[in-house]
Amino acid sequence: MPVTEKADDRAPESARIAAPPEETNVLQSTMAAIFAPRRSVPIVVVMVPLLFIQHVYSREAGALLLGALMCAAFVLVAPTLWRHLFPMADDGKKRNPFSSVLIYGGVGIALVVGIGRGLADLVGMGTTFLTSRPSLAVEVALFWVGGWGLARDIDFEENLRKERLRANELERAKEHAELVALKSHLDPHFLFNTLNAIAEWCRADGKVAEKAILQLSGMLRTVMTGIDAPGGVWPLEKELELCDALFSLYLVRDPEMFVLEKKLPSPLPKVSVPPLLLLPLAENAMKHGPSKGHRGTVLLAVEPSGENLVVRVENPGAYEGPRDGAHGLAIVEKRLSLTYGKRATFTITKEGDRTRACITIPLPRGERKPS
Repeated sequence: MPVTEKADDRAPESARIAAPPEETNVLQSTMAAIFAPRRSVPIVVVMVPLLFIQHVYSREAGALLLGALMCAAFVLVAPTLWRHLFPMADDGKKRNPFSSVLIYGGVGIALVVGIGRGLADLVGMGTTFLTSRPSLAVEVALFWVGGWGLARDIDFEENLRKERLRANELERAKEHAELVALKSHLDPHFLFNTLNAIAEWCRADGKVAEKAILQLSGMLRTVMTGIDAPGGVWPLEKELELCDALFSLYLVRDPEMFVLEKKLPSPLPKVSVPPLLLLPLAENAMKHGPSKGHRGTVLLAVEPSGENLVVRVENPGAYEGPRDGAHGLAIVEKRLSLTYGKRATFTITKEGDRTRACITIPLPRGERKPS
């Protein structure tokens, strides 16, 4: 009988859609974006020639400092003000676009003219290259357009980052849902048959029935634990114990059904894997091997190979290709891709009259050994 539960009630925090992080204030986020190399370098490339020209073509003492102050004022104020007045994300505040444009335009004029002429007059500085009337007109236009351009670029980058984060969270939630479905998919025929066999053993052999109940209970408890594994991974040792429990349950039903052979390195590499990654392989080996009358050896092997770890599950009975409506092995491929990207592989092939399922995953650096 398949085990089911509501994903909402048991989903770990990492598998749920994360709430958007609390926004930092506009000034902090703008400055962080401005001083990122991809923006700060082009800004410096533009400002250095301006300051050089200001220094060369201005006779007034302090002209270079005044030019640097004007540049700094533009970088600090223009994109920040635009992002505040015209936020891309709807923050629920009602704004009048016309008044926002007037404020942005007025602040640009006031800042450029106020520093270029007002501050210069206040300290008794004459006209410099950047504070002449034509230059001030150009600088006001640069304030308007440059501030808008920088603000839009920062906003688009921020929105892209949020969308990628949301996409990742959705992918994790989807993976969790698939994992819950996989747990529910645990062969119902196997469970029904095991429970029916236990019912018979209760009358004929109480000790065997008790052993089977304890093994089945332990297996299902482990499955439930895997769903809530912190970080979406658990030790490879746990995964192998779950497969071993599945094999043992089949052998309780029929000790002559197959011969289990395990090839495990000692000590076992300290590797974390997505929960229930190998269970579909073990279940598939049983369902299409011994359960179909193919007698022989079922192999569970773990083999370190250079920077990778190879896990093999083999069963008697030739592989007949993918079956319509089967999802367990497809989920294995998807979960490998989500966890390891292109660094992991999964294959299932026909090897004579046997079937071989093979997973290759990267080893942590501390566990890698020369081939």
